[in-house]
Amino acid sequence: MKRFLLGCLLLACGMGQGAYAQSKHTFTLSKSAFLLDGKPFQLISGEMHPARIPREYWKHRIQMAKAMGCNTIAAYVFWNYHEQEPGHFDFTTGNHNITEFIRLAQEEGMWVLLRPGPYVCAEWEFGGLPPYLLRTPGIKVRCMDPRYMTAVERYVKTLAAVVKPLLVSNGGPILMVQIENEYGSYGNDKQYLYRLQELWVENGIDVPFYTADGPTAFMLEAGTVPGAAIGLDSGGSDGAFAAAAKQNPDVPAFSSESYPGWLTHWGEKWARPDPAGILKEVKYLMDHKRSFNLYVIHGGTNFGFTAGANSGGKGYEPDLTSYDYDAPINEQGRATAKYHELRKLIASYRKGQPLPEIPAPVPTLAFPDVALQPFTSVWAHLPEAVPSVQPEPFEAYGQDYGFMLYRTTLIGHKSGKLQVTELHDYATVFLNGQYVGKMDRRLGENTIELPATGVKDPVLEILVEGMGRINFAQELIDRKGITDRVTLNGMTLMNWEVFGLPMKDAYVQQLSAGQVDTSRPGQFFKGTFRLSRTGDTYIDVSGLKKGVLWVNGHNLGRYWEIGPQQRLYCPASWLKKGENEIVVFDLHLTGAARVRGAEELE
Repeated sequence: MKRFLLGCLLLACGMGQGAYAQSKHTFTLSKSAFLLDGKPFQLISGEMHPARIPREYWKHRIQMAKAMGCNTIAAYVFWNYHEQEPGHFDFTTGNHNITEFIRLAQEEGMWVLLRPGPYVCAEWEFGGLPPYLLRTPGIKVRCMDPRYMTAVERYVKTLAAVVKPLLVSNGGPILMVQIENEYGSYGNDKQYLYRLQELWVENGIDVPFYTADGPTAFMLEAGTVPGAAIGLDSGGSDGAFAAAAKQNPDVPAFSSESYPGWLTHWGEKWARPDPAGILKEVKYLMDHKRSFNLYVIHGGTNFGFTAGANSGGKGYEPDLTSYDYDAPINEQGRATAKYHELRKLIASYRKGQPLPEIPAPVPTLAFPDVALQPFTSVWAHLPEAVPSVQPEPFEAYGQDYGFMLYRTTLIGHKSGKLQVTELHDYATVFLNGQYVGKMDRRLGENTIELPATGVKDPVLEILVEGMGRINFAQELIDRKGITDRVTLNGMTLMNWEVFGLPMKDAYVQQLSAGQVDTSRPGQFFKGTFRLSRTGDTYIDVSGLKKGVLWVNGHNLGRYWEIGPQQRLYCPASWLKKGENEIVVFDLHLTGAARVRGAEELE
């Protein structure tokens, strides 16, 4: 018996040593265990997301997980990252190449848990759902709404064709596919879950399925599917596994999300959970030979406009650009103290089988202050206006991300209490070109006092930033911009001009210099710096206010003076020897400023 258990343990932990001797394997479910080639197998999984990691570092991060003792990589597929317009999919370019990521995992002797959604949460914009869905008035998501399901079926069919050759049944590393995500925390449309499973099967996905839900009776009842393994978020106790067994005693359960770190929102302190909690949980799971997935072993970065938001008891809570998550492998791919403690703990169960050496860290660099000078403004580069009787959200104009300017001439009331009903998410307000103030959904701000000007026909402008769409719980339908109406002293303001400003990389790169009114916020700034070598760096933005930053045309993401994040991660692959360019769009800054390069997040 001891020899049998030792053999199982070595199989679970020693993936890189002969586990791929066969061209094909079988992976099945018994009542209490996962079976690889008919033998009990313990999943020791670390989660990371290819969209959040520079493609050049995928192999390095997978090797880091392997060196910590993992035998499996769990990976979300973000639907909205791969289908940004209906029917236009990208699974081949850059970070979109899911096949390459999974093949790299296989080359490193790692198995894969695929988490394709369609909804994933993940602190990612709209939980991975494509915002083009919100162009349809009244649409409902994560249910059998036929308008939603038409898009889901197109996505599943397309993704299934991509991943089918990568299934364990076809010689690939994918052992299981997740159905939806934490559905029991959201809804109870079981027919929706059943239909998702049917769609995968109809499109040739023949590996086992699993679900993931909190370990409570109502979540498990609403979120599980007959025949699918039960994932527990998290499963670190006898009670959690007992709840799973009560829901379905005929399938195995595992901790599908064990949390070594946690997320952080703008305006909060960095989340830094005590490592004692995850060490205790992993010890429990190893002692009981329970499978588990560390969410996340490495978080990475919400580049561009991909960061999501929550809607907890505090209201709107936008997520940081950094997805460091206080994970064992930090944002720039380095092993933390938590990593070393977990590695030591997992290694203690390997009975003399050594772990691989920890890969060398990616080289980093710093650089001195870079002067940023105003070179043009958003006001000098407005597109053609779209007339609207009343303001509409971004999606009504076919825009998904960025900013939108709403302009009207005041008739009747010309000063007083201005109210924007359902502002999503942050606005700067101007009267006759003069800055009046800001509104912040996060703080519940939706009113501002307009001063009397004496101008016969005052012009009101509201520049709205759409921040991350909500990615969890009941407020998922989170359209951006002015989503209801604007009133002045109770009078509804009509007849607007609307200017879409999605701030796509190409738009920013082609901006030409122009005269800048230094009294009017909404400016672009530019600066250059020279490098003799490339390496990973962080752009320190502590001298800026609120906006977005590009390096050599790459959108590093949002920054905000309220913190806690004051540095934006820039991978070496986005830098070059010689001259490099920084462009900033800042909502509040009006004069020259400075940034610099640093080697760490803090």
